[in-house]
Amino acid sequence: MNRNVAPAIARILEPIVGGELPVRLSAWDGSVAGPAGAPEVQLNSANALRRILWSPGELGASQAYVTGELDVPGSLEGALTHLWTVVGNRGLSMPKLTPQLLLQLGKLARDLGVLAGPLPAPRSQAKITGKLHSLLRDREAISHHYDLSNDFYQLILDRHMAYSCAYWRSEAPDYTLEDAQRDKLDLVCRKVGLDTMSNQRFLDVGCGWGSLSLYAAEHFGAKVTGVTIAKEQKAFIDRRIAERGLEDRVEIRLQDYRDVADGPYDAVASLEMGEHVGESNYGVYTSTLFRNVRPGGKVLIQQMSRSGRHPGGGPFIESFIAPDMHMRPIGDTVNLIEGAGFEIRGVEAMREHYVRTIAAWLDTFESNWDEAVTMMGEEVARVWRLYLVGGMMTFRDGRMGVDQILAQRPE
Repeated sequence: MNRNVAPAIARILEPIVGGELPVRLSAWDGSVAGPAGAPEVQLNSANALRRILWSPGELGASQAYVTGELDVPGSLEGALTHLWTVVGNRGLSMPKLTPQLLLQLGKLARDLGVLAGPLPAPRSQAKITGKLHSLLRDREAISHHYDLSNDFYQLILDRHMAYSCAYWRSEAPDYTLEDAQRDKLDLVCRKVGLDTMSNQRFLDVGCGWGSLSLYAAEHFGAKVTGVTIAKEQKAFIDRRIAERGLEDRVEIRLQDYRDVADGPYDAVASLEMGEHVGESNYGVYTSTLFRNVRPGGKVLIQQMSRSGRHPGGGPFIESFIAPDMHMRPIGDTVNLIEGAGFEIRGVEAMREHYVRTIAAWLDTFESNWDEAVTMMGEEVARVWRLYLVGGMMTFRDGRMGVDQILAQRPE
């Protein structure tokens, strides 16, 4: 067998990466290149190169990874962290596609038989149509992620089924993700002023699997309305409402946030939902929250922030996880909330809390890996492994943040 694929790739890449390959590259023909002891990257098929040639950078590499055409046998986090470190240490940026480089890549692609057209997108990649942030398209985008399977999410989340950043109050070894999520739910209820003696009306916008709605009803006696556009989420919460005898306390609506018009409520919260409304609709979102809270009432928005050229999170996130998402720097979001008429009462940064939260999700997911593969197939499981590892690193390295923004409608 002619074992020269990996060395041929290395010869082209080494001038681009400023030295020897930062990984140990092995190819489908049995060839290897790069330093022994470095994180290993396996090219299991020529289709991996074909995807990367047609979609250079993150998207093509992600497509190859989720399909198994490219693999990282060891720690995915360790390999990606190593690559980020090398990029930083060598001061690398996206290489320019010079005529010489294009010629080299084209010759290699021809020799390896990957000059054919682009491959179909992986089955797990989102296929969203329609006008951006129309009611129909938003339902499709939310359904792609949140209607995946309630049973699958139970392989990742804690018993509250809270799918947002937890609030870690302790370093004690017996302090769990479930404890941290309970403390986050309690913190939100107290920040918006829920009072166990007052029977207040509480609106939960983008209620997820009902963790906050149920907690506010059970522990603060609130009369709760939760809204979601994910059918699977509503079905899940309705079962929990019935199991806990909370039918007189909690109502979950399959309703777009723009259609909520039965305020004013005494308090409102929206946890990591504002990222999904879109840049052009953020004013509609904040205005909806404003008109649905009573004068003097408080609104808590927990929301992720991001700077740079990928407000949607990057090609992988935008294609496989959360189509049409839009994030911005925290200061810009605060200005937009003020612009709706609110007074800002506090901003609490929680970035480090999200590192621990996602690490706990990842541990649970990996411990349930075989069940996840059986339930959803290996491709979807690989999407989620890449998503959780990448998300944890993004918050760890400060490329994204998350904050609780407490606002109040003036008297």
